Amino acid sequence: MISLENVSLRYRRTVALDDVSLTIGDGVICGVLGRNGSGKTSLLSLIAAWRRPSGGSVRVLGENPYENPRVMSQVAMVLDRSEAENPLSVKETLKMAALFRPNWDAAYADRLLRLFELPAKKSVASLSKGKAAALRCVVGLAARTPVTIYDEAYLGLDAAYRKLFITELLEDFTNNPRTVLLSTHFIGEMENIFSEALILDGGRLMAHEDCDALRARGTTVAGMSDAVQAFVDGKNVLSRRAIGNQSEAILFGALDPKDRAEAARLGLSLGGAPLQELVIAMTGKEE
Repeated sequence: MISLENVSLRYRRTVALDDVSLTIGDGVICGVLGRNGSGKTSLLSLIAAWRRPSGGSVRVLGENPYENPRVMSQVAMVLDRSEAENPLSVKETLKMAALFRPNWDAAYADRLLRLFELPAKKSVASLSKGKAAALRCVVGLAARTPVTIYDEAYLGLDAAYRKLFITELLEDFTNNPRTVLLSTHFIGEMENIFSEALILDGGRLMAHEDCDALRARGTTVAGMSDAVQAFVDGKNVLSRRAIGNQSEAILFGALDPKDRAEAARLGLSLGGAPLQELVIAMTGKEE
């Protein structure tokens, strides 16, 4: 569905992406993770044909997407941006979006308007930040493009509406499979819907794997505090927390059979690491 080979992107002297190669298949939800300035939006803008790479090749649906109408109509990129200068009403904005999306589902868009409590006749410029974010989510869902990209498009939604967006995204993805790329800093909220994730740092691809494989790069250790402390001593600890005489630590790096046997002897439970902790570890900075 999507492939990049040795792709670079420069803005004058700034290197936004450096020698990135990856392949994203059909029917996946891929998390695009990293700190601000890591290259997430630059990567997504190349896939959406908003920019041309400085080097390397980009293929979407088997073709170069840049200024390619056959591909561009099949890719929707929805991002966080100001709607202050949009004079159209909510309903008019949806009609405009439908003109460019051959798979547009008008009935679904109308249902989503009611679900997110969006005023159809109100101008987009007058919407609150949260309602403007909800409108962006509606456009991304109703477009039904084979490649749908959300670049922090839901920023401004409160917790209840973010949960609603996640539920709708999963349900519609199940009924209408497509490739979804989702850039987010709400990693803890979103990671359970990702089938795979890629991590960028400083314009370079640090990892791109199935989420279970990524989580296996770290380990959550839980049990009695003194046993946890004895086990993690000398290991690469990403975080710790304690409740009473129980504690939990998250380690970076796989455990060998000897470590696992020691954990069993100490009565400790082991599990995968949260993606957010791994992003912190792999970028070397706090997310």
